[in-house]
Amino acid sequence: MAAGKLVSGLLLLSMIVVASAGGYGPDVESSKSKSSWKEFLPGVFSVQGIVYCKSGSKVFPLKGGVVRITCLGIDKDGYETAPFSILSRPTDANGYFLSKLSSQLLEDDGVKISQCKVFLHSSPLKTCPVATDVNKGLSGAPLSAYRPIGFNGMRLYSVGPFVCSSEPQKSSPYGY
Repeated sequence: MAAGKLVSGLLLLSMIVVASAGGYGPDVESSKSKSSWKEFLPGVFSVQGIVYCKSGSKVFPLKGGVVRITCLGIDKDGYETAPFSILSRPTDANGYFLSKLSSQLLEDDGVKISQCKVFLHSSPLKTCPVATDVNKGLSGAPLSAYRPIGFNGMRLYSVGPFVCSSEPQKSSPYGY
């Protein structure tokens, strides 16, 4: 319990933490072998999206929602790194978030980002506290399609929209 509180405190203070997250947990076999990833994310990229609250039949933008972007890296020898995460700034009044990420410090150490997933992290509303898996908000939305921005190769990835709810999500036998 005390270690969990310590990790939470460090996460809030530094906004970067080594984390195990759905699909990015430790994998002993893959960490011992070289990765076959050939494509890497650019040194600077952005992630955007919208978070909503669904309370009963009402759906509205969630102000103050936070998402977590969790990435894997490949070191200079071709081995996977431990996952690391960044929290977005709270969403605005329209439920919108935009997070700009730079891997400059990682690249200085010979690490390149190979893949990232975005998770719905938290809601400030006591009436809408439950993160749902709509658009993979709980299981992690992978970064895939992007839009080039500007002339410097900057990429803008979009995810979601994600949804918090006033009630736990009912599971479906069909997976949606």
